[in-house]
Amino acid sequence: MTERLTLAIAGLGTVGAETVRLLAAHRDLYAARSGAMLDVTCVSARDRTKDRGVALDSYDWQDDPVACADKADIVVELMGGDSGPAYDLVKAALTNGKSVVTANKALIAKHGAELAELAEKHGAILRFEAAVAGGIPIIDAITHGLSANRFTSLAGILNGTANYILTTMDKEGRDFDDVLAEAQAKGYAEADPTFDIDGIDAAHKLAILTSLAFGCTPDFAAIHIEGIRSITRRDSAYAKELGYVVKLLGITEQTADSGIRQRVHPCLVAADSPIARIDGAFNAVQCFGNAIGRVLLEGPGAGAGPTASAVISDILQVARGNRTPAFMQPATACKAATPASMDSLQTRYYLRLSVLDQPGVLAEITRIFAEHGISVQSLIQHDADANRPADIVMTTHETQESSMQQAVQTIARMQAICDQPQLIRIEPV
Repeated sequence: MTERLTLAIAGLGTVGAETVRLLAAHRDLYAARSGAMLDVTCVSARDRTKDRGVALDSYDWQDDPVACADKADIVVELMGGDSGPAYDLVKAALTNGKSVVTANKALIAKHGAELAELAEKHGAILRFEAAVAGGIPIIDAITHGLSANRFTSLAGILNGTANYILTTMDKEGRDFDDVLAEAQAKGYAEADPTFDIDGIDAAHKLAILTSLAFGCTPDFAAIHIEGIRSITRRDSAYAKELGYVVKLLGITEQTADSGIRQRVHPCLVAADSPIARIDGAFNAVQCFGNAIGRVLLEGPGAGAGPTASAVISDILQVARGNRTPAFMQPATACKAATPASMDSLQTRYYLRLSVLDQPGVLAEITRIFAEHGISVQSLIQHDADANRPADIVMTTHETQESSMQQAVQTIARMQAICDQPQLIRIEPV
């Protein structure tokens, strides 16, 4: 017999409105797949008068979203933010024993451990597939399809806005500011793009993936974060000349000393690697497991349809009674991980220097490298342009982060250096 489950949806932006539309349009299909008739009965948003392209007249409207906490069997939080009404609603709903589906990566990255424990204590279910990589079912893949694996690392393109900007810079040879303005005009970037281009959005998602992969509590504060503001079209062009493309990656890895290193920063990746071919606003996550090896999942990382797809998939999981713990194991079993320092990272590097075209400059740079045990793998030095200093571009053999940073700081103090050195890590993904 098909049961009836009621839903309260707080947040009616593009994702919330599309979720409402899909639930109404495919009610019978979802009932067949979940064993329950799923009916939206309660909604909440800031503006009651806004035209969202879906009929909302038949639903109980709550001006205070927290009031939705006891209005339905399943509460769907699509407002965003790691505090305020979103946090208050989810906490109240779980305390009331109501299952929660959310797309809120900041909330889960900051409060995931607390909320997972609340859910288990009160017999509720907490799901957040849509919080990471939009329509890509990466959380379901880790918690179910790949759960036989001990993960060694995950690496991914976790922000579509940054990937769109870097892809366009690479393919069209344009400046960062120009492409960002275009992304904002097309709706790929917010009016305030800080979270996207400074790596914060990707870091929220990485904190969640780390918890799932390594059985630890989310620790956003432990993530090393760099954005893409400093990437220039010269870097894109030099990367291409060297056989690479620039990508903003989120990487989490188990280190040899049992610590977990989490980092978000621009990377050079080989142009023929699978992850290099993820263009535009698409996302991808590459998992490395002991049993399966490497698996790459890719797809649309944002947008109304893909994100609503993930939200409704979670709703169907709840309707089926899937009680897999939010972070794959009981919340009380998830402990804080030991963070691994960036200083101990071993990788290769790309370094671009703007220098005065003077004798002895290159010799001094290589001397400083030698003092820090750094070996140069390749060198590009084109003829100087009369309108600006000369560029020297180097790639290194694998070396330690602390040594590379110390060397670059020393080089930056040279009188012949005309601008801040550009250092980008080269990742073998």
